[in-house]
Amino acid sequence: MHRATTTAATLAALCLGLAACQPAGSAGGSGASPTKAAAEPSVAAETTPGPAPGGAAALPDLVGKGLQSAQDAAQAAGFRSLRSHDALGRGRMQALDRNWKVCTQTPGPGVTDTRKTVDFGAVKLTESCPASDGGAGADVSAPAGSAMPDFRDKSVKVARRALDAATGLTVKDASGRGRMVLVESHWKVCRQDPAAGTKLDGQPVTLEAVKFEEGC
Repeated sequence: MHRATTTAATLAALCLGLAACQPAGSAGGSGASPTKAAAEPSVAAETTPGPAPGGAAALPDLVGKGLQSAQDAAQAAGFRSLRSHDALGRGRMQALDRNWKVCTQTPGPGVTDTRKTVDFGAVKLTESCPASDGGAGADVSAPAGSAMPDFRDKSVKVARRALDAATGLTVKDASGRGRMVLVESHWKVCRQDPAAGTKLDGQPVTLEAVKFEEGC
């Protein structure tokens, strides 16, 4: 009887020891709380600041470059407002920039405000640059009441654009051959009526012109 009591007491002690050693929250434990995953820290989106709306930058010397290359270089330097015109004063459009080269640029090279418009005077690749920019200011109009501009050696297209839209305009072949003036940028003015400096007061204008490769 004493041996049985001792054995039972030993078994009870072993069971209590095993219960005490069992880790809390194990599969065999009761009332265990699940472990929560650690929250990942939030990452703020990085934003790259864009160019300032205004400021100064160095505009390169772009005279002599192809028009397309010059425009690309000006944009790379921070200038976004670009335009071009026919430096020969013929009013031709620069439809394919790579077929034109730069003769003049305004403003010139140096540090300047990037908000300014960069204007390129250009000619076709097969043409020579003029001694002076014949297209500078070609977009200036001559409304009624102003003085008649001097259109000699300018294209008929430039002359027409400069006159008020209400002005009656007649264009004649100065060679006397009676040819039709179809592409006005290919013809230059030899004579005009009224003369340069005359006050424009609604009177009609007559231009006599020849092709640019011809003499007046």
